[in-house]
Amino acid sequence: MEELQIGTVLSFGFAIAVIIIIVKTARIVPQRSNYVVERLGKYSRTLDSGFHILIPFIDKVSYIHTLKEEVIDVERQACVTKDNIQVGINGVLYIQVIDAYKASYGINDYRYAASQLAQTTMRSVIGQTDLDKTFEERAAINEEVVKALDEAASPWGIKVLRYEISDIELPASIKDALEQQMRAERERRAAIAKSEGERQAMINVSEGNRQEVINLSEAEKQKQINEAEGRAREIELIAQATAEGLRKIANAISEPGGKDAVNLRVAEQYVKEFGNLAKANNTMIIPAELANIGGAVAGITEVLKQTQSRG
Repeated sequence: MEELQIGTVLSFGFAIAVIIIIVKTARIVPQRSNYVVERLGKYSRTLDSGFHILIPFIDKVSYIHTLKEEVIDVERQACVTKDNIQVGINGVLYIQVIDAYKASYGINDYRYAASQLAQTTMRSVIGQTDLDKTFEERAAINEEVVKALDEAASPWGIKVLRYEISDIELPASIKDALEQQMRAERERRAAIAKSEGERQAMINVSEGNRQEVINLSEAEKQKQINEAEGRAREIELIAQATAEGLRKIANAISEPGGKDAVNLRVAEQYVKEFGNLAKANNTMIIPAELANIGGAVAGITEVLKQTQSRG
């Protein structure tokens, strides 16, 4: 019975030993990971992703590194700008292991070292920058930090991909001063915009008045031209009508009985006008030829005759 129990214990112990040997011997490395293997305390090799066999109790996986991009939160630090203003800056650092051997033996803790180096580099860069430019040139500051970190971290087997300033904390007095400055700047821009608007409005009004004067003068000019053309046309039409009338009168006189009709018409007009003259004036000078109306009519008829012969 005792021999059976001893055999069972030995079998159980052997099974445990086999399991331990298998665990120590077979290793599966995940994707985007590297295992650093030491043999008897000395670096042996770096295992990539896949299945690997180790020598039990001789080979040992001492370091495990992920090759994925890592994000490190850089704690708030006090920085003094070029114009002697103290600000608190938070940042985020993005790094990646590119050499597992250097990351294992080049430095004790590359994450802590990268974070501390980012803080010191940031203090140095901010110390060379004015406060106003820390807000305007964040991208340039980030590039400067990444450049300095990447050069320093190269022996550690890591690559610094990006650095981003996540927050800039200012003292209360500086915040108030900046708010007053921004308020004054906004008021100045508003005043400039208002004056520009008023100036443009005045220019528009003057341009409108100028155009109105030009339009009125052009209208007056056109009006005078139209009136002159109208008067000229009127004179021309009157002259044509008068000439036509005289022509018809001359033609009528040349017809049989025309001269007698003219003599009668002249006599009638002579008597009519003389009567009107007598009504309009209390004192009247009577022509000596009044008794000889026929002679006057004959004289007028002679004039008409000469005019007709000339025409």
